[in-house]
Amino acid sequence: MPTDESHVQAAVTCAKKLKVQLRVRSGGHDYEGASYASEMEDPFVIVDMAKLRMVTVNIEDSSAWVQAGATIGELYYRISVESKVHGYPAGLCTSLGVGGHITGGAYGPLMRKYGLGADNAIDVRMVDVNGQVLDRKSMGEDLFWAIRGGGGGNFGIILSWKIQLVPVPEKVTVFTVAKTLEQGLNKILYKWQQVADKIDENLFIRVIIQNSKTPKGDKTVIGLFQGLYLGRADQLVKVMQRDFPELGMQKKDASEVSWIESVLYIANYPSGTKPEILLEAKPSFINYFKAKSDYVRTPIPESGLDGLWKRFMEDESAALMIWTPYGGMMSKIPESQTPFPHRNGTIYMIQYVASWMDGKTSESRHMEWVRKLYNYMTSYVSMFPREAYVNYRDLDLGMSEDGGASFIQASAWGSMYYKDNFNRLVKIKTKFDPENFFRHEQSIPPLPVMENKENIDLETCDVQAVDISPNPGRSDPMYIVYSRKLSTA
Repeated sequence: MPTDESHVQAAVTCAKKLKVQLRVRSGGHDYEGASYASEMEDPFVIVDMAKLRMVTVNIEDSSAWVQAGATIGELYYRISVESKVHGYPAGLCTSLGVGGHITGGAYGPLMRKYGLGADNAIDVRMVDVNGQVLDRKSMGEDLFWAIRGGGGGNFGIILSWKIQLVPVPEKVTVFTVAKTLEQGLNKILYKWQQVADKIDENLFIRVIIQNSKTPKGDKTVIGLFQGLYLGRADQLVKVMQRDFPELGMQKKDASEVSWIESVLYIANYPSGTKPEILLEAKPSFINYFKAKSDYVRTPIPESGLDGLWKRFMEDESAALMIWTPYGGMMSKIPESQTPFPHRNGTIYMIQYVASWMDGKTSESRHMEWVRKLYNYMTSYVSMFPREAYVNYRDLDLGMSEDGGASFIQASAWGSMYYKDNFNRLVKIKTKFDPENFFRHEQSIPPLPVMENKENIDLETCDVQAVDISPNPGRSDPMYIVYSRKLSTA
């Protein structure tokens, strides 16, 4: 547990010399535990960043430096102490470690207005594979591009981020409206899919879907439509009546609060909880779970929803889905601006969660259920590739048991997490970490680069090769080669 940046440098230097692998954790929220556990046989050391958690806010230039071990809740609190009209667009779960959170993208309720946490990261301090501390200027724009959405544990150890704060109203409005199947959830949810990404970009409405019971005790499904509006309640009601009247949201359903109070509300803290609880940096619950993710580009028809509910109610435990709307600023930022590619054309993201409390006893049953539900959704979600969110790591998508995945092997999950940006990430990995020191079960692999490639005639030689450079066919190509027989021109 380093208490100084130099300790992290020493850890990298010593681990390289002793050929010991490092695992790096900031908040410990890795969904498959890859930041603190390993499927590989090699011994490893955990570098736990929890004691590097300083936050320095500069309201004059609307920025802050935050160390990797701080939680997103601590960051939010420190911002709120300095200003009532500044915020930061990042996660809804307040115990997330900032270091890894931003490396994967960092979405949250402000993203439709301001984009992701990674979109608003403007500088960094990171220890590279050589044990050197780099900032944005010294690492260059390629590496800085890669670490803002290219996933944790791939390129170095984040020490701290400099982030751009964003303006928020002194009062925002939050609400939750519940609808069951008997109250027309199917039709309301179908309409939500039509408007969620197109509605006023100041409005974020996610849907939390879970099993429930009717007053008679029968099984049903309930959807909690939870919203944050960057404005007052009167204006929110007008927007909802104009664009989403099917929900039946009324002013009595809404509460006007400060931005930091909205953070507590969305994180499901009890009403009246003081913001200082965010300094405890603890998750609100602890359980066993398996999660998966999807992106939806075409509304799921009501018939598809009917089939979903039948399968959803097969699990008696805490089965859960969260539908998170995109659109707004997320549609305006090009897919290639950061490694996070899920931009224009995405209506919403789905997170599937099966959770349980009794350890291994019922694990297989819950794991099987969430996988079956995921398989059912295949025809309703994004295709070619079927997309996934890297911060919801899912080893079902494929993994390397020794961390030495080939380009072809890694593209199985890489294309789902990063789409076309995966190729550029591989090229950057090859340049900055060619020996693959920073690795895990789903890390970005480096490639052996062909020397004197200008002398190889790929048209006539006995070789299978693919140009994986960011602009195939243009200058500075990089090839992955699948055979050994080469003839030179």
